[in-house]
This record gives sequence, C-alpha cells and structure tokens, in this order.
Amino acid sequence: MKKLKTILSSKYIFKILSLVILICDIIYLQNYHFISKYQPSDNTFIGTIDNYQVTDTELTIEVNAKEKLIVKYNFENNSLNKLSLGDKIIIEGKLTVPESLNIPNTFNYQKYLQYQKIYYIVEATSIRKIKNNRNFLFTIKNIIYQRITSLKSKDYLEVFLLGQNNLSRDISNAYRKIGASHLFSISGMHISILTSLIFFYLNKVTYNKKLKYLIADIILVFYLLLINTPSLLRSTIMFLLISINKISKLKITKVDIVLLTLALSIIINPFIIYQIGFIYSYLISSFLFLFQNKFSKKKKLIKIIFPIFLSFLVSFPITIYQNYEINFISLLINFLFLPLVSTIIFPLSLLTLLFPYLDSFLFHLLSVVEKVALFCSNITVITFIFSKPHFFLIIFYYFLLVITLKHPKYFYLIFIFIFLYYFSPNLNNKINITVFDVGEADSSLITFPFNQGNILIDTGKSSYIMENGIIPYLKSKGIRKINYLIISHGDLDHIGGASYLVDNFPVEKIILNDGENTDLELSLIDLSKEKKIKYYQSVSSFSLNKHKLYILHTQNYDNENDNSNVIYFKYFNYKFLFMGDASLIKEKDILEKYNIKDIDFLKVGHHGSSSSSSKEFIDAMKPKYSIISVGRNNSYGHPKDSVLDILSQSNIYRTDLDGSIEIKLNKKKCQIRTYLQNKGG
Repeated sequence: MKKLKTILSSKYIFKILSLVILICDIIYLQNYHFISKYQPSDNTFIGTIDNYQVTDTELTIEVNAKEKLIVKYNFENNSLNKLSLGDKIIIEGKLTVPESLNIPNTFNYQKYLQYQKIYYIVEATSIRKIKNNRNFLFTIKNIIYQRITSLKSKDYLEVFLLGQNNLSRDISNAYRKIGASHLFSISGMHISILTSLIFFYLNKVTYNKKLKYLIADIILVFYLLLINTPSLLRSTIMFLLISINKISKLKITKVDIVLLTLALSIIINPFIIYQIGFIYSYLISSFLFLFQNKFSKKKKLIKIIFPIFLSFLVSFPITIYQNYEINFISLLINFLFLPLVSTIIFPLSLLTLLFPYLDSFLFHLLSVVEKVALFCSNITVITFIFSKPHFFLIIFYYFLLVITLKHPKYFYLIFIFIFLYYFSPNLNNKINITVFDVGEADSSLITFPFNQGNILIDTGKSSYIMENGIIPYLKSKGIRKINYLIISHGDLDHIGGASYLVDNFPVEKIILNDGENTDLELSLIDLSKEKKIKYYQSVSSFSLNKHKLYILHTQNYDNENDNSNVIYFKYFNYKFLFMGDASLIKEKDILEKYNIKDIDFLKVGHHGSSSSSSKEFIDAMKPKYSIISVGRNNSYGHPKDSVLDILSQSNIYRTDLDGSIEIKLNKKKCQIRTYLQNKGG
C-alpha cells in the first residue's frame, strides 16, 4: 500500500497519466475506422472555406462541410480569385477516393488525408459563393493574405506567418534533401524567436513577471487559433506549461513538461502522433529542452555547435524512416541556415508584413538561399542511403542517445550504431523479387542476398511512378545501385521511367532488346553515353556475382513485343521466367528451342492479354505461381478470362487486385506478401 501511495505521489502522477494517455491513443488509432458522412453518389456539398490555393488553371480548396473535403476545380478565368477564407460555398461535383501508390514504403496519400479526417476529394464542376465570411479569425487571415498577395516573397511569408507551404516542388525537395525543411515551417524555433521579441518589448513596459507571461500566453493562444498546425500546437502547449511553472509553485520537472506536452497534444488531436511535422518538432524541442544545460558551461563555440549537432542526431532516425537517406552536408547547412533564418529571415518576414517596402530585400536574400539549397542538394557525394528502420530499432536508438547525453564519454556508441545499421542490408540472406504495381505497365526488381546485386526489369511508363514509388522503395531496402537495368522492349509502359531512373539513381549497366530501337530506346542510349553507363543489345546471358541469368533469344521479329527480352534464371531449386510482352508466336519458338519446364514463378506475358499465355506454353511451363502486372479498370479488359482459365492450375497474383507483390525466399522457405494500400480505380 505504501508503494502504491509513492507511485501515485506528485512525483510520478504526470508520468503515469501521460503514459496511459499515449497507450490509449495508440489502441484507439489501431482500431479507428473512418466512416464518411457522405455517400459515394452525393454530388452537392455546402461548406466554408478553411484554406485554398490558386494556380494558373486549378483551384484547390479545403472545405469544412459535414466533414472536411478537398475540392479540385479547373477553371478558365480568374473570377474565383474573389473567394475568401470563411466564405460559405456550394459545390457541384463527383466524390473520389484519394489515390496512393500500392508500392511498399511509399507515401500513402489516402492515410495522410484520413489522419486529418479527410476521406474524399471532390472533382468540382461548379463552385458558387452563397455567403461572405463573418468569422473574426478568418477576417484576420484574409487581411494578411491581401497584404502579402502582391509581394514577391509571398510564398515564404505564407510559410512563416500562416504555416502554409506553397513553395515549388523543386525548392521543397532541395530543403528536404539538405535537412533544412524544418527551418521553413512554423516550428519551436520560430515560436522561441517570437516569444523573445514579445519579452524584449514587454521588458521595456513592465517588470511584472506574471503579467509578461500572461500576455505572451494570450498572444500565442490567439496565434494558435489563427494558424493551427501540429508544430505550433506543440510549441504553444510547451510554452504554456513552462509559463505555469515559472509563475507558480508547482515545480513541474522538465521531464513532466515534455510528457504533459505530448499528452495534451494527443487529447486535442489524437491523430497528431502520425503527423511528421509534430514528431520532428516534439522530439527535437524535447531533447533540446531536457539537455540544454548539459553544455551550458562549456566554451562558446561548443554552446553554439551543440544544439545543431543534437538536432541532427535527434532527427536522424525519423529522417531515414521517412526519406531513407540523409545528406551529411545538412550539418554544415544548418550551421549556415539556422542563424540566417532565426536572426534575419524570420524577423525580416515579420517586419515585411508591417513594412512591405522591405519585400525586395527579403526576396533577393531568399533567392540566394534557394540557390545555395539547390546547389547543395545536388551534392550527392556525402548522401547516404539507409534502409527503413524498424520501430523498435528507433526506440533503441533514442534510448542509446539519452545514455550518451547523460554520459558523454560513451558518445562514440551512437556512431558505431549508425555505422553498423548502414551496412545491415548486407545481412539479408534471402532473394527478393518484387513485382511493382505500376498500373497497365511493367516493372520488377530482383535483389540477391547479402548485397550480391540488384536487377531492375523495366521501369513502368512514367517518371512519376519512378520518383514517388520505385526509387523510394529501392532506398527503403538499403539498395544503393542497380547493377543491371533490363528493358524488355522499347514500348512506353516498359521504358517510360528509365531516363528518370538513370538521371536520379546509380545504374551500372543497361541491357536492351533485339531489333530496331524505338525513339525511347534511342533517348536512353544517348543518356547512357552522357552518363558513361555501359549498354548492351543481343545479350544471351549475363552473370551477377555467382548468379547467371539467361535471355531467351529465338529470332528477330517485325514487332517490338515479340522482340521482348524473356529472362530465365534459377535460384537454388526455384525457377523464374519473365515474359515481357512476348506473344504466342515467341512462346512457340521458345518451346522449340529451349528445354524449359516446371517454372515456379511465371511473370505472365503482356499483362494477361489473349495474345500471350497459350495453353500449350502454360501446360509445358506448369507454373506454381503466375504473376500478372495489370492496371485497375484498364481499357483493354486485361487480364482476359481465357488467360485466367489457362492459368487456373497455378496460384494467380494480380497487381490490380493485390498491389505490389513481394517474394522472399531462401533454400528452405518461400514467403509471398502483397501490398494493396487502397482500392481506388
């Protein structure tokens, strides 16, 4: 009983309470199923504008209706620029479910929106205002919008003042690659600057400590109501708790402040623990808050370096969990950008709101920053790819970091851990074959165990799939180069993403098919020459370490499909056959020329078209598993029922129904896993 009283004492109560709230939130989110208030057939929606963005031809609005909706509207004139935040509008249009790539370890847009309680996107056919804004907070935001809308630094002012990132894709990616994206969003650093400015002026007016904290608290709460972002919520709650601690006798410990900040954030928004901005902000600010006194008595240079270095170490596992790579130039960049943003750019942004004539100077300064960011983001020499870490490995990392911060003599353990983890993909003892869900197209990856080599067969039809799907997947598996890029043939759905891959990821060698080159193949050849990448045609076999793969040549045909590279190889007792778009004619020639049968894994030809997969060929191959790369609701009607009947004696996997298909096997065991993140069209 005495022990129970001790546990329930004020020393432990906040810790227990915070832990209980966190556990309850995790259980709640694991069992949460979002149920929309709309029916898929609904076509009229009434709500108020929470946010909007206008480009040359498209208007995107976040509407607060029965539930939050994202509205997309294409228009030909600028009449809709007259819309304001808080206006009530009526929308006519069609509800669509947000799409996500069904490729593992890629960004799931559908879940991202659901964590914000957004289930549908409206493809609008008409939008009409029915009531003007009368909300005070929206009025303030509209005034800020109107004040900055004509300024050249508008995009950055929206970032720093309104928490809305409308920066261009290239610039946003550049900041992300160099680890500086947190500086260009409302975060704890910006709130610290803002509160410092508030106290600077309040110190000239009053010595009353309680009054100063009270005024600062009111200003921050008002700002939070105006600009509700996860990072700002975290910063405001933490500042309020610190304020209470400063002006009361509660004597809340730093650890309790950190835990209570998390607990209160969860109570306000249970989904906040899934939002990457909050995670970054919370972890970095918490570590800095808890360990800021650790080096306070050190030399001035160390006091300057320590927060930047600690921020890098704290953000490291989250960065590689999210992006699968880290550019170590980010350490140097933060030494430059952190003081620049905190002491010049952010305060100057606040002043530009009041004095617009400063815009020109701010714009030129930001232009220089952008050029530096773009230049540094292209320095890939010190960019390292890390495989996606397991959740428990991240927990262990932070446990190790806390120990090393308390006992700096063990700091080297962190670097040993990072070093060992970097090489951990070399310990994988299984061959991985992944057939990517790339729609009505083809792309497959073969990864041999113990980092013995990687082969990519085809690239899908677009650079979008390559940039947002396949390349992130490669990085998430710790793959740092493609040894062989094999293009089965030169049609768009097989080679369309090749140039983007070669431009943005290390490729050692390229193998093209026989026959006359298509325009896309010629472009890839020119690029490979420019990049000094070896390319080959008319290859009958090639080796990768101890593994030999065969390309089944029969003859030159007068069409690109039959000239497809058909790839065969064995691994232990498993046999694999990738058919490309080879037709019935080439299948017959393969049967006549090669003694191949009893295939374990057949990558079915031509997306399940009736022009491939003859009964004679399938009866000879007798595949145990048949894998079809095919697009959802495709206009060709693939895969054909006749082909499915022929393949019915095998286990059939389809990317349209199963998403990406991942096969892992060694001598003793075979595992097949599918990845269907959404069931959109």
